[in-house]
Amino acid sequence: MLSYYTANNILCWIALGTLCILVRENGRLHPEDKRLLYLTYLLIGLSALAEWCGVQLNGQADLPSWMIKLAKCADYILSPMAGGALVLQMKLRNRWRDLMLGILAGNAVLQGISFFTGWMITVDAENHYTHGPLYLIYMAVCMAVIVLLIVEFILYGRAFRHQNRISLYAIMVIVALGVALQELLPSAPRTIYIALSLGAALMFIHYMEFFAIAIDDHVSAQQVQLETDILTGALNRYAYTNALLEYADGKLVPQDLVVFTVDINGLKQANDSLGHEAGDELIRGAAQCIKDTLGQHGDCYRTGGDEFVVLARMNAAKAAAMAERLESETKRWHGELVGQLSLSMGCALALEHPGLSAEKLAHEADLAMYAAKAAYYQNSGIDRRRSR
Repeated sequence: MLSYYTANNILCWIALGTLCILVRENGRLHPEDKRLLYLTYLLIGLSALAEWCGVQLNGQADLPSWMIKLAKCADYILSPMAGGALVLQMKLRNRWRDLMLGILAGNAVLQGISFFTGWMITVDAENHYTHGPLYLIYMAVCMAVIVLLIVEFILYGRAFRHQNRISLYAIMVIVALGVALQELLPSAPRTIYIALSLGAALMFIHYMEFFAIAIDDHVSAQQVQLETDILTGALNRYAYTNALLEYADGKLVPQDLVVFTVDINGLKQANDSLGHEAGDELIRGAAQCIKDTLGQHGDCYRTGGDEFVVLARMNAAKAAAMAERLESETKRWHGELVGQLSLSMGCALALEHPGLSAEKLAHEADLAMYAAKAAYYQNSGIDRRRSR
């Protein structure tokens, strides 16, 4: 009949093998990441096997003593390495990682020498092993690995959002507690490899969750780039077209939907007389005035060279107040290349045009904007053909 300890080890080995299968089946992981995960699981599995062999061989009088010494030597080398493997899995490159690698390498050398000298274990005539005179050095190595594991977990957690750090630190506690229970308690319960296997599995889950979040963030960033006008920072025509689809024919248009259309007066004159940098300054200035005034109530889109549209939600009184505020904001604007900014604006409210889609409301706003633009040129006496 299997002992409880052997059954636990078998479950650990099966769990580690299952993790290897999951890694192999995951098409998103880079081959280098897969190799690192395989190495982690291999070290944990081998160190668990070495400890199990040491326990099983202890007191077997008919076996040569070197077999027990070899099993314990492998156990004392691989056990700290298994904890260090979780650190390597984080792919951090810092002095703490280098210190851990140095400690693990030094411990491996010391254990190799102790195989011949009996510094770490001594074996009596009946093949029972006991701790050697330098066993405390091994305990110090285990403690150092635990401390460095905690430090690296904390540093690694800084790369994650706050809510993702909590789960990461919970994994850290599981691993550190499992190592500490076995190495520090006098009863020496065999908990290291249960904790390391659980930690490895949870780290894989955490890693894949972070990987998915990173992909989502990348897609979101690309979407922002796709929908953002480079010159002004406003949304572009692609974003505007998508926004209109929300209010296409046959879809319910909110009664408080308001469409503002805005056009810059005198852009062509600024381009011809002052250069295109001055024209770009006017466009940026117009976008900034519009966003400062209407941005908190809706989205601002640059739909053409000097044309802007704002889709907002407000009542008629608020719309009139916002139009006056935009006019005041425009008058206060002053650029480095251009002294002043003039805008023509039209506005259409869904409440006043029942049954129209957002696109048709924009057309109504355009008609009002064109009328305002014509009045501007008529009142100013500027030749519109030369100043548009």
